[in-house]
Amino acid sequence: MRSSLLTGLTTRGTSFLTAGAATVLAGLLLGAHALLSVGVVLIVLPLLARLAAGRSRYRLSCTRTITPVRVQAGQTATVRLRLENASRLPTGLMLAEDRIRNFGLASPPRYILDGIERGGARELTYPLRSDLRGRYEIGPLEIRVVDAFGLVELGRSFSSRSTLVVTPRVVPLPRAASAISWSGDGDGLTRTTAAAGEDDVIPRAYRDGDELRRVHWRSTARYGELMVRREEQRWRNRATVLLDTRRAGHAGSGVASSFEFAVSAAASVGVHLAREGLDGQLITDGGPYESGGIFEDVLLDSLAVIQASASRDIGRGVQALRSGPGGLIVAILGTTSADTARQLAACRRDQGQAIALLLATSTWLHAARAPGPAPGGGEWQRQGEPPREEPAHEETVHAETVHPETGAAAAVLRAAGWRVASLDATTSLADAWERLPRLSARMSSAASGFPGLPGAAGLGAPR
Repeated sequence: MRSSLLTGLTTRGTSFLTAGAATVLAGLLLGAHALLSVGVVLIVLPLLARLAAGRSRYRLSCTRTITPVRVQAGQTATVRLRLENASRLPTGLMLAEDRIRNFGLASPPRYILDGIERGGARELTYPLRSDLRGRYEIGPLEIRVVDAFGLVELGRSFSSRSTLVVTPRVVPLPRAASAISWSGDGDGLTRTTAAAGEDDVIPRAYRDGDELRRVHWRSTARYGELMVRREEQRWRNRATVLLDTRRAGHAGSGVASSFEFAVSAAASVGVHLAREGLDGQLITDGGPYESGGIFEDVLLDSLAVIQASASRDIGRGVQALRSGPGGLIVAILGTTSADTARQLAACRRDQGQAIALLLATSTWLHAARAPGPAPGGGEWQRQGEPPREEPAHEETVHAETVHPETGAAAAVLRAAGWRVASLDATTSLADAWERLPRLSARMSSAASGFPGLPGAAGLGAPR
């Protein structure tokens, strides 16, 4: 009983008890009745306060609302708490504290409520901002009931919790890179081999270069000219984002690392493609992520908590690409060897579109930059060629970027019909994305001299 009465006493309450006991002892030794009375009051006051606070049965309800429930790193969400007093008595002085786990705040939000009247309510609002992506648990709300003298403090907690998802930074990307239809359109669509769904045999006139095994003899006899099968795809636009999460494939630390840049780039590209009407899936070097739900939501939720892996290669990711439904492929890669690039290059099917963003990770070792892709950026010029100013014209063809780290892998991927851009720690993701169709124009003209290259015919200049 004694320990229960002493539970919840503040430092002030404990001091009252200690002083009261000393005063009572002094009054007994000195025979001073007045001093004895003062000591008894000092002892009784905190005990009565503890008894009154313990018997107060406040019926409180709490509602928490987070707006929005998903924000980008560096953006602010607003948390609103509504406390309602459903008891018949007004509450006393209360302290409200909302717990936030793993958020890195020095102290959780705290408020002092000078009582809530019967049937009344109080609304509390505070902002939440994080520069680190992640999934954060908000709550529960803890209430501390304090007496008027500050002698007793009893804590009570609600059970409700909420979740705030902080996603990587999403950089708006220009639509220039989507000037070429991701899945083809018009006659180009009818020539695209089916990557998903069933194939229908639709004949068309023979063209130079068509394989003889595709000749449709029944239609040839019917129309009196050589006809070949044309696979028309019952398709829906699909995209696969391959993110290299190998710890060994990235450099730098914290939000200024190439890994965080790659995560932000994957989020930016995925959101851009989703808003272009494509459905898709996220794949890493560890394999595919669950694709149930809306692509943009699943992508951002997955990238909010993704961590660097201990994998030494991207073999599982390549295998997932090969067994996938096809469509557009966008690969964001760290340090990549030519052998790895050859494995990845084989994942491009027929005339499907494939894009690779190669990171020169060594440039992130000593890069002092804000988290996320830089607002502006430079590029490497051709080796041995001095920098030059480019005319402000929409049809300008940029020089292909050259860097010792990405040169070998870029050459392998370009030869296989991939559209490649190299980025360093100062390159803007938006600028690199905008250069992609212009690079493809150079690539298609170069590939025209090598008809044996896979998919070279499907990389026409942007319209």
